[in-house]
Amino acid sequence: MQTNPHSETSRARQAPVNSMATFQVVPSGAAVGAEIRGVDLSQPVPEDVKEALRKAWADHMVLLVRGQTIDDDQLEQASLIFGPAHEPASRQYHVDAGHAVDDSFMVSKRKTITIISNLDANGNPVMDNGGLGSYEVVWHTDNSYVKVPPAGGMLYSLEIPNEGGGGDKSFNNQYMPYEELPEDLKRAIEGKSQVHDSSRNSAGVLRRGVNLPTKPEEVEGPTHPLVRVHPVTGKRALYLGRRRVWPSNYIVGLPNDESEKLLDRLWAHATQPKYAWTHKWKVGDLLLWDNRCCMHYRTEVDTKQRRVMHRTTIKGEAPGAPW
Repeated sequence: MQTNPHSETSRARQAPVNSMATFQVVPSGAAVGAEIRGVDLSQPVPEDVKEALRKAWADHMVLLVRGQTIDDDQLEQASLIFGPAHEPASRQYHVDAGHAVDDSFMVSKRKTITIISNLDANGNPVMDNGGLGSYEVVWHTDNSYVKVPPAGGMLYSLEIPNEGGGGDKSFNNQYMPYEELPEDLKRAIEGKSQVHDSSRNSAGVLRRGVNLPTKPEEVEGPTHPLVRVHPVTGKRALYLGRRRVWPSNYIVGLPNDESEKLLDRLWAHATQPKYAWTHKWKVGDLLLWDNRCCMHYRTEVDTKQRRVMHRTTIKGEAPGAPW
């Protein structure tokens, strides 16, 4: 009995949206990232597809879903598939410190959605708007400067610059750098932790109302292990946070010179291009990344072009050390 070779494809096309018949995971081919196809986040997502999404996240660390048309309620619901909401740490940092809080970057005063844009109060693109603006954002892990950083972040694009206008977002895998550490470096960081500088934002700009540290002893922030165990996969990943001009993050218990040299080696190793993948945005793209096992980076944005995105963060847990 002969069968139509296109019958499987036809059945998939006829399957209801957000079903396992339409669900696809397409790896990026790089060390991190995969595109999810056959999912429309403006529609209800059944539990089996939610579970498949969570598995894909654990497997690939970064997920891309293109062509979405969703409102803020639907963005929140999409984020909740992967875990409870985490209030943006930059806002909570100022609340805890007793500083005045600028909620102009929150969506309708929601505490779960942040506006990521390069627009000023008049809606014009600028370099500095009090947030990240149009600045380049160096390799970093989100909110490592709080005791309990988020598990992940989700970013939905509303307006993007034209081709060549910047804002490309790169991610890197931090499992592989740990696995491929030279033995002497792996021994050197065993049992070690570092203090994560809370004085500056992701673009390296000093936070309002905060004094710039002048020596390591003045650096404020939590202490996290240099290697953390992922609570879902059980795998070890480097956990470096972010690197600033001295004095900034430092390794506890080491003289300053030794700490700087060790961090220099770790960062040079962890940010090699072979561990990374770069995404070029289209309107309607939704990106989800795992903050526990990868870092990310953004190129500078053309200050003549608008860039507007909405972001959620997903509640995490205190980084667990393998020792």
